[in-house]
Amino acid sequence: MSLDSQVLDKSIYEDLPYVEANLSYIIPTTEKPVNYTYEPPPGILRFSGTYQTYQLPIRNARSISQYFSLDREGFAFIEHHSSVRDFYNEEEIRDIYYPEAEQLLKEVTGATKVVIFDHTLRNGPRSKPGENNIKEPVKRVHNDFTAKSGLTRARLELAARGIDDIDTLVQQRFAIINVWRAIAQPVQESPLAVCDAQSIAPADLIAADLVYPHRVGETYAIAYNPRHRWFYFPQMHPGEVLLIKCFDFAADGRARFAAHTAFADPTSPPNAPPRESIELRTFVFYSK
Repeated sequence: MSLDSQVLDKSIYEDLPYVEANLSYIIPTTEKPVNYTYEPPPGILRFSGTYQTYQLPIRNARSISQYFSLDREGFAFIEHHSSVRDFYNEEEIRDIYYPEAEQLLKEVTGATKVVIFDHTLRNGPRSKPGENNIKEPVKRVHNDFTAKSGLTRARLELAARGIDDIDTLVQQRFAIINVWRAIAQPVQESPLAVCDAQSIAPADLIAADLVYPHRVGETYAIAYNPRHRWFYFPQMHPGEVLLIKCFDFAADGRARFAAHTAFADPTSPPNAPPRESIELRTFVFYSK
């Protein structure tokens, strides 16, 4: 097997095994979509915007996992074992997992500074919106940040940590990388699919407001494009990590936004346990 250094060869891509599944894309309109992170006031929808599902092939990328690159496809798959024994223990996450992830990202990206600013656990049955930090898997094609909100969130989070050289840090190249991991048995229900950033056109990125109780952020909903190339890594287990680039300050041809979504895998057994996963959102700063 050989892969071109710049793009995944079409014949290799088409020869990969795949499942066909429904992915939910937004239909572009003139009205900006809005997503509330909490229960909105009466009469206001939690999510605005109209979505349409498309049945698409999602390629099993395990056989070529070592070839993916954060700067080319926008994601990378890595074997990495954690010392955390209970991912539902907040202290273990912050005291053990955060330092582990920081070291991993420095090794993988060559970054000189890593700041972990957020984490989310996902487990549908244990999710209690407004009561805990456990959420359901998101089954809409999206990207966590926009060209605008990536920079805005960096300034906000760095200021909250009392970091002095904010202007220096955000005026050189940095990225936001999602560190995604299964935290229990191998994922069978609602696995995560990632879209090759090279196959996403600028017009596919639809800015949407993400409303918090005390501020408004911005994410990208994604419009359908038949050129999109989707991948997944079936049966991910806790000794594996998927790194997803959600923002890159550099606009020089590197991958900047890797869309992703959970999906209903048609090969999942009907009694599959609910997906349990954790994702860290991190700033990765590079030296000049």
